[in-house]
Amino acid sequence: MLQRIHRPGILSLALGLPAASLFPSAGLAEAAARVMAEEPLALQYRPTLEPLRRQVVALMARRGVTCAPEQVFLTAGGQQGMSLLTRLLLDPGGTVLVEDRVYSGFQQVLDPFQPKRLTVPTHPETGIDVDAVRALLERGERPALLYTMSDGHNPLGVSMPLQARERLVALAREHRLPIIEDDAYGLLQYEPHTLPALRGLEDRWVYYVGSFSKVLAPALRVGWVVVPEAMVGRLATVKEASDIDTTTFAQRVVLAFLESGGLPAHLERLRAGYRERRDTLLAALERHLAPRGARWTKPACGMFVWVEFPDTVDTTALLGRALEEVQVAFLPGQAFSVAGGRSAAHGLRLNFSHAEPAVIEEAVARLGRVLAHG
Repeated sequence: MLQRIHRPGILSLALGLPAASLFPSAGLAEAAARVMAEEPLALQYRPTLEPLRRQVVALMARRGVTCAPEQVFLTAGGQQGMSLLTRLLLDPGGTVLVEDRVYSGFQQVLDPFQPKRLTVPTHPETGIDVDAVRALLERGERPALLYTMSDGHNPLGVSMPLQARERLVALAREHRLPIIEDDAYGLLQYEPHTLPALRGLEDRWVYYVGSFSKVLAPALRVGWVVVPEAMVGRLATVKEASDIDTTTFAQRVVLAFLESGGLPAHLERLRAGYRERRDTLLAALERHLAPRGARWTKPACGMFVWVEFPDTVDTTALLGRALEEVQVAFLPGQAFSVAGGRSAAHGLRLNFSHAEPAVIEEAVARLGRVLAHG
């Protein structure tokens, strides 16, 4: 998809890219210069940073999570965090529990294990079906882990209601079910009232995955997990076998930026910019796609709007037409289906963070024209 959307003239609402114009480039450049000037061994193999773990602890408080630096393990982005946790929790051929519409990157994490994938429904307005999780566990299934996103779900954009969060973590405690909570978008909240991450409600069975990719810059490849302290040594062993020592220079740049005090103002700038783009997309959908039978929900967090059409619309076929006829890219729902399922074939995911508002408006208008011509 990266190759396809970089063709000349393509208007893309496809990938979950942040806006390059909103990167804190000056602040990161100052932080990098300070690291190079003050740390002679900044480019050498180095241990991970205790001060950065303390900064993460403070950041986690914004997500309603209380933790200690000893429970924070630094990673090369959120994707590595998910991969390392899965390697610890899942045996080859084991069983995992996922929603029937799930982030494709986690499916890639699972593929080498060839696991049995149990699925439960997930809804654009309420998220994971907790009753279905309960029913599955009560009939005797014992998955090695459950993967979910409590805020800014990818692809649905939904944030779980508080009662659903509380019921889900209660099930995790009762059935000793590890939950990998992917919170890549949790700091990108657009409404005044936010809810705690699942980890804020349960600190034994919820393993939290966070990342600076969406709030600072993806190329830094700095993320973290929050786990029980007893797991940290095992994570270190698995990670060292994979990459020895990664992103320690970037970790020092992130630390210098956080210590400068620039993050709160930067987050407010991100939220304002992305809120404008979200609202532009929602208004464009009302004008151009609602007449074609489309429906969607308003995300309170994250980077995505999930759009559903009548069952007669196959969005994979629609993508081919949109690329060729009007040069517009999006991700069809089939990309998020588990094991070839067709439940999401009439849906599509639109990203609003990357494109400028005028591009968002034009892309949706073009998509409406394709639908109008059958």
